[in-house]
Formats: sequence, structure tokens, C-alpha cells
Amino acid sequence: MTGMQVIAEPGVPQVIITRRFNAPRELLFRAYTDPALLPRWLGPAGLTLTVNQLDPRHGGRWRWTHYDADGKGYVFHGLYHGTPSPERIVQTYEFDQQPGVVYLNIITFDEADGVTTLRQNTVFHAVEDRDLYVETGMEHGIRASMQQLDDLVIELSKEAPA
Repeated sequence: MTGMQVIAEPGVPQVIITRRFNAPRELLFRAYTDPALLPRWLGPAGLTLTVNQLDPRHGGRWRWTHYDADGKGYVFHGLYHGTPSPERIVQTYEFDQQPGVVYLNIITFDEADGVTTLRQNTVFHAVEDRDLYVETGMEHGIRASMQQLDDLVIELSKEAPA
């Protein structure tokens, strides 16, 4: 694993996250598209994740709910654009508490010599939407998720037949 880089340039409606994993991209792709694996890595500690829907195909919908310790739910949902593959996932993303604020996630998995560079380019309609996303502590949640994802792919790598 190597450090995570978060780029959120002032005035640009975009956040770019880059992180390297010592795992093949197929394992990372599986972690993003397998409803049994998502709850094991997605979200900061203290929240549990329920996958309500996950249909990783062109036009397919995804929806999940994070629950806090008091049982309050936070629902996120979107659509897949193009067919998700171990090279790239393109999806919209919307938080139910901010209806109409939709952003685009382009996630790429670039593998070389067993190391995969994950790059998530999140594009917003407006700089204000991006700023709110950043100000609500997204970096904390993403850092926690990426560490948990790293732990998961290490575990999955050990399970894979040699």
C-alpha cells in the first residue's frame, strides 16, 4: 500500500483521489461490485452499511444505506453508465439528504506488476457542491474506506489459489 492523494483545487468542481494497492485490479473491481464485500470496506468506522441494490451493468442502479450507532440511515444511490469492468467504473452518485445534487464518479483501476493504482475522479455540477462535499469531511471517510479496502484485498489475495 502507498499513501493516498486527494486533490481538490480551489474553484474546480472536481475531487481526484489516487491510491495504490498491492493487489490485482480484479480484486478491487470485485470489492466494488460484490454486494457481500461492500459492507466490509465502504464507510468510516462507526457506520454499518446495508446494500439495498447493486446491479453493476450499463443502466443498472445501486443503492446503499449507512447506519450510525443510533440507527439513523444515510442513503446514497446512483446509476452505472457503460458496463463496469476491471478497468473502469462510471456511475452517478446522489445523497438522499441533498436531492438533485448529482455528481459523476469515474473510477479507474490501472495495474502494473501486481500493483493497482485506483483513481477516483469525482466531478460536480458546481464548485459549491464540491465545496460542500469537501467541507462535510469526505476525506476522513474516504481515507478510512481506502484503508479498509486495502485490508480486504490483502485478505482476498490470501484466499486466492496460487
